[in-house]
Amino acid sequence: MQFEQLRRRDFVALAGAAVAWPLAARAQQPAMPVIGFLEPTSPDGETVGRLRAFRQALRDAGFLEGENVAIEYRWADGRVDRLSVVAAEFVRRQVAVIVAIGGSTPAFSAKAETSTIPIVFTAAQDPVKLGLVASLAKPGGNLTGVFLPPEATVRRLALLRELVPTAKRISVLLDPANAMDVGAIMKEMETAAARASGLQIKIVNASTPREIDAAFEGLGRERPDALLLGPFSTDRRVQLAILAAFHKIPTAYPWRDFVDAGGLMSYGASLRDAYRQAGVYVGRILKGTKPAELPVLQSNKYELVINASTARMLGLAVPPGLRALADEVLE
Repeated sequence: MQFEQLRRRDFVALAGAAVAWPLAARAQQPAMPVIGFLEPTSPDGETVGRLRAFRQALRDAGFLEGENVAIEYRWADGRVDRLSVVAAEFVRRQVAVIVAIGGSTPAFSAKAETSTIPIVFTAAQDPVKLGLVASLAKPGGNLTGVFLPPEATVRRLALLRELVPTAKRISVLLDPANAMDVGAIMKEMETAAARASGLQIKIVNASTPREIDAAFEGLGRERPDALLLGPFSTDRRVQLAILAAFHKIPTAYPWRDFVDAGGLMSYGASLRDAYRQAGVYVGRILKGTKPAELPVLQSNKYELVINASTARMLGLAVPPGLRALADEVLE
């Protein structure tokens, strides 16, 4: 009731102001462009830093939220069915740009609703193979964005073995929902196992929270020397970090969000930088550049983050060389 009263009061105030403005002055007021921001997860502490990077890129392009651009934030809270609903809402509002952040699913949801409104995405899977764009250099259509290649997997494995030098039996936990990533990672793991004498790789699949629980029950019985995590939604980071700690399995993750949640170490593309790059493209589109003229960017900023407290809990000492390589060590 209070919310409705506030809305009515705001409307009356706005209406009064509109009457007071001379018609000529109002005609000269440019319409403020609106950015529709679509995220599949829920806002949390990690989101703050990424959004700060996104907004800073917009400011660098001359767009300040609330002054000459508006941003409508929508969070799907992990409900995939909400993505298409929100995308349709943005299309009805005729927003200037849709930012479909956090994977290929939001990008496809937005693409299904419009072929004219520009869409800027971030994706950990090859957008060309997925069918989001025609090519990385010339995306065509109304989509462009940032591609976070999964090639860091073998490097992540090497860094994990530096931290756990005795590790021979390594399990790899993959989300089969990321089918294209799964295939690429399995090939990389086969190559790594063939090159390293005595290295045994076992693939474990899990998607839902219940499947993840069951997967760790199995890992707890098998006691692998270490665990490598493929691309997973950061919504699962707390569950995954807690289960790895509970079963005392040294685990390497794709993004630092997992380490901030208590995970041991991460190596992968910087999500914060991907948001910044998305913001750069949104700024260029607002200035008139067509998405088809903006090649899909491949993220080249990778970061290594180590949680020294978790390492101590697992009885591991972080080697000086690895500590020196790290972008950040959480104590």
